[in-house]
Amino acid sequence: MADNGGTEGAGRVADVLLAFLDGPRSLGVSALARELDLSKAVVHRILQTLVQRGFLTADAGTREYRLGPAAAALGARALRGLDLRGAALPVLRSLQEVTGETTTVSARVPGGRVYLDQVESRQEIKMTVEIGRRFPLHAGSSSTCILAFLPEDEIDAVLDSSLDLLTDRTITDPRDLRGRIEDIRRRGYACSDGERQQGAGSVAAPIFGLDGSVVGAISVCGPAARVDSAARDRFVPFLISAADRISRDMGWRGGLPATKGRVSA
Repeated sequence: MADNGGTEGAGRVADVLLAFLDGPRSLGVSALARELDLSKAVVHRILQTLVQRGFLTADAGTREYRLGPAAAALGARALRGLDLRGAALPVLRSLQEVTGETTTVSARVPGGRVYLDQVESRQEIKMTVEIGRRFPLHAGSSSTCILAFLPEDEIDAVLDSSLDLLTDRTITDPRDLRGRIEDIRRRGYACSDGERQQGAGSVAAPIFGLDGSVVGAISVCGPAARVDSAARDRFVPFLISAADRISRDMGWRGGLPATKGRVSA
């Protein structure tokens, strides 16, 4: 018989670690307790255990905690073993060469998506992304193109949740976001003009796995003044071709229902 107490405790430890994916780089006991709805005593015990194991480090001056060397090593090992990152990296390099802008690959994770890798633009002024940080699915081209191809119940769960205003261009009305989803499905790609990060422009296409489910996204991004609507239109054929190449390397063989709106180049 399963040890429910042990399972609950393991879940709390996991929740504490996951809190560092979304929030500030360092967090204190009180902030974590509020966010996770746990007592300070419970949070403190978990934090001390994670510090002892090297997953967190403590700052005696601020009394805050941040991810430690063991977490970094575990994350690096996970990245090395990811099929999606390995399949995407050569494609990212080729896509960066033809577009001149930063290219990225993201993976779908519970509660959002994370950047797995990027190939930075060679231009002096460029956009870079934060690898490993979890981002919500309602804002930005990589996020919304993943969202658009999720099962309906998962889309509904996102639309029914709190849609935070990340910039003054973020779509937070569920009805407007639903319309955006339908548009992305028809076109097969998503665009963003500063809706997740002020001053950034991007275009992204979904990546599908062996069973035809969306597993991530590939994007081209840069300063909004340079990655404007005309530039995004130029990038789309290259982007769609790149996304399809990665999807096929992941085992996808096409044949998605027409209602999904997937297009191929």
